[in-house]
Amino acid sequence: MPRRRLIYAMTWRLPLIIWQAAFFLVPLGFMVVMTFWAVRNYRMEPDFVLQNWEKMFSRGYFWDAYWLTLGRASLAAVIASLVAFPASYALAFKVSPTARRWAIFFMIIPFFTSYLVRAYAWQVILAEQGVINAGLSHLGLGPYTMLNSGFGSMVGYLTLTLPLVVILQTFSLASVDRNLIEAAWNLGCSRWRAIFRVIIPSAKVGLILGAVFCFILSFGDFVAPYYLGGSKPPTLSILIIDTTKSGQQWPRAAVVAVTMIVTLLVVAFAAVSAAYRKPKQ
Repeated sequence: MPRRRLIYAMTWRLPLIIWQAAFFLVPLGFMVVMTFWAVRNYRMEPDFVLQNWEKMFSRGYFWDAYWLTLGRASLAAVIASLVAFPASYALAFKVSPTARRWAIFFMIIPFFTSYLVRAYAWQVILAEQGVINAGLSHLGLGPYTMLNSGFGSMVGYLTLTLPLVVILQTFSLASVDRNLIEAAWNLGCSRWRAIFRVIIPSAKVGLILGAVFCFILSFGDFVAPYYLGGSKPPTLSILIIDTTKSGQQWPRAAVVAVTMIVTLLVVAFAAVSAAYRKPKQ
């Protein structure tokens, strides 16, 4: 009987395993192998050299791009989590289930359109002669430089990730046991203390996962830093493009890509471990 159950379980897991192997593990393995290839006369040749890793890791512009990307992605995760929490709290505790479903539906709608189209729309809004500066000019303010800056990149990151963070937080907060909240109030907890001592710890899995998704999407995003941030200074995703254009240096670009993947895996595993870690008794 246990053997039959194992076969049954593996039968249903097999498609997922094949999918992950075909579209993640195999391409990742090929990318790692490519980092050791050489480029001679603008052509890649299979080889086993460490020159690509040494070249990239010894360059200051690589580490500048790495820390810039890491810092912006972390900031986007913090901002998105803080901005999303009041909306998620209201949807979880202040509105009816019907209103909550409609709100989630409207937050899903932006994903029906291309992210690139939304980025171009923000170009019109954030430009020096755009909608925001035109409105501020009537108040005697501006114009302010919002496009082709770090602020523009952050707007793009939040455009991509904020609805998703709100949805994840809402689902997590809505699943919090109401009896725990009522017990906290009966024991004299104020509303704010109940939020920080009961609600947030009970919903920490969803809150952390929302922040992690925001970090992952922002860390690897190309559209926001390129079209809204001006691509200068470059993030890692832009650095990959610049590296491939420089003498067909695909192996060095693969080094950047592998570094990004390793960073994301470390952050994701650390965040998931923190989310599901049981509190010490």
